[in-house]
Amino acid sequence: MKDLHGIFSTFKKEFAAVHKGHEALGKIIHEKSGPLPEKVRWLIKVAISGASGHRISLETHIAKAREAGATEEEIKHALLLIIQTTGFPMFMEAYSTYKNMK
Repeated sequence: MKDLHGIFSTFKKEFAAVHKGHEALGKIIHEKSGPLPEKVRWLIKVAISGASGHRISLETHIAKAREAGATEEEIKHALLLIIQTTGFPMFMEAYSTYKNMK
């Protein structure tokens, strides 16, 4: 997938060794650490990044969830789960990011 954010491309160039290690750890955790299907893993990351207020991560995770076959309804459901854990305002921030990506 092409980098969605220029700052990530800059980070990869400026801190190549850190990026390489970060990517390796992410691959182990995401792909080899448990039985969850890929689409479910990305939906969980959508909810986590949305609940944490990390817009750049949320945009990336939504794009990756779509690539993994998640439907718009599944992505919206993952976002709705934020309401009961971190509150309605955090959901609205995440939902706004989601809507601006369409």
